[in-house]
Amino acid sequence: MKTLALLPFLLLSSLQGQTVILPFASEGNTLELSVKNESPVEARSVTIEIMSIPSWITFSNGKESIPSLEGNSEKPITYTFSVDRTAPVGEEHRLVFAVSLPNGQSWRKEMVVSVAAPDKFELFQNYPNPFNAATVISYQLSVNSKVNLNVFNLIGQNVGSVIVGEKPPGYHQETWDALSLASGVYVYQLTVTDASHNQVVARKRMTLLK
Repeated sequence: MKTLALLPFLLLSSLQGQTVILPFASEGNTLELSVKNESPVEARSVTIEIMSIPSWITFSNGKESIPSLEGNSEKPITYTFSVDRTAPVGEEHRLVFAVSLPNGQSWRKEMVVSVAAPDKFELFQNYPNPFNAATVISYQLSVNSKVNLNVFNLIGQNVGSVIVGEKPPGYHQETWDALSLASGVYVYQLTVTDASHNQVVARKRMTLLK
């Protein structure tokens, strides 16, 4: 639990010095803060709102209020949030907490957050499916990997290849164009090789309708 210390006249103490790691592609996460009034004077109607939220984080309650915070005391507040799988892995972002009082006084403080890498490789179903001409194939990586995408017909002939190359951990999308192919069922295969030359191969079917 982080502490937002409220000094005389509700001056926020520092949240610096530690990066909070958020779980990849997750829902129902909680962020708990303890709001502390280090002044002997009671604070009323304290509002704490999260600002500068990245598009890949969704808070169900981005604004919380404390009706009364007695002098030399503290109270917890909890925010619930989800992290979209499109979140950039390993990059630092700053959440801004804006604290305000009814009399117009306000203060801001920042918290540094970063998203953890997925815990496993996964190949997702293409979208749309069935599709006409083009479709999107998505996947997630747990480590830096070399990625190759190939498409086969049902008799095993390679009918299309996308040499994707090196990709970092996280969620990725590739678009495949089947404009020159006939309607039918095809198999897309993703081959992933990490820095230690460990290799994983995953396959799924998709349907082309023209």
